[in-house]
Amino acid sequence: MKYPIDCEDNFQNTLLFWISRFVRHKLNSLSNKEVSDPKTLSNIILELTRGAKSIEELDVLAKNARNIGLTGINTYFVPLKKLFDMLSAQRLYSMTQIDEELLSDFLASSTAGLSDASKKNHRIAVMSLFQYIEKQNELDGKAHVYDIELKNWGGVAGKRGEKLPEFMDEKELHIFLKAIDEFPFKSSANRNRTIIKLIIYTGIRVSEALGLKVKDISEQKDCFVLRIRGKGNKYRVVMIKRSLIEDELKTHIQNSLKNRDGLLFCNRSGEKMTQAYVSRMVENILLHNGIRKEKNGAHMLRHTFATLLYRRKKDIVLVQEALGHASLNTSRIYTHFDSERLREAADVAEEFTKKQKKY
Repeated sequence: MKYPIDCEDNFQNTLLFWISRFVRHKLNSLSNKEVSDPKTLSNIILELTRGAKSIEELDVLAKNARNIGLTGINTYFVPLKKLFDMLSAQRLYSMTQIDEELLSDFLASSTAGLSDASKKNHRIAVMSLFQYIEKQNELDGKAHVYDIELKNWGGVAGKRGEKLPEFMDEKELHIFLKAIDEFPFKSSANRNRTIIKLIIYTGIRVSEALGLKVKDISEQKDCFVLRIRGKGNKYRVVMIKRSLIEDELKTHIQNSLKNRDGLLFCNRSGEKMTQAYVSRMVENILLHNGIRKEKNGAHMLRHTFATLLYRRKKDIVLVQEALGHASLNTSRIYTHFDSERLREAADVAEEFTKKQKKY
């Protein structure tokens, strides 16, 4: 049986519902060879089917399952109990507001000081929960897709040498920029074009773009000034030339004034849009124009902006400030894309070899 993504009367109860269903699912799928009391297990599953009334009640049921031999349930429930507490404090109103950045923040804060194995278990638990929800939610024949991977959240994986982030080269970027204006969006074309242009022209995160409010935008000479609320509730300012986006942005601001939360971008219900929706838009444009990348999502636009910025200005501090990186080390990855500098290194080897032949 499938359920609407927001199936209870408030966010906290809905999250509790989904975690309860997921714990029940794991109890049915974990090996039961070591179970010492099958009757107790049956009663636990029955209680979970009815639904736990609180996270504390769910905690007791999980502990009871562990005590009769299903020790593997701890791997999943302990991280999810932390997640429930963290998300409950966020004052969210819909499960659709949960995105990869929010979960990355959770993992970074909740696993500090833990072993690599524990960090991996936390990631597995979070990934498994949202993969389960994706398969089990449905409303009017459609399911909400989270599209969460959590590969670069800063835990164990970040210490083992990640692939360099995907980006568009200048030829692909020219094709993409032209395609933004020509792509046949099914609805809300002005809104969609404005979101994508803001990201590609400023390098802001998708979550930062979707969190923008009309009051965060001002004008300064030939630029629009955007006040961005980044990770850790830290604010920064970015600028975008008016000539690049003036028509779209001003038209959209007029259309957004009726939004009750003052958001610049919202869905038809007046609620905050999801990162997954924006990523699907970007992917559709890329595929429609024959641009193939391993990662086609909207975050790739940020990498493209940063790469182009570093190549043109050769200023890693500027990259850090523009992208809102807390550490300069985070920005250094974009120096790997500087082919001119790498060519200088290749020239050194060639020059050395030529001199060697003289001896």
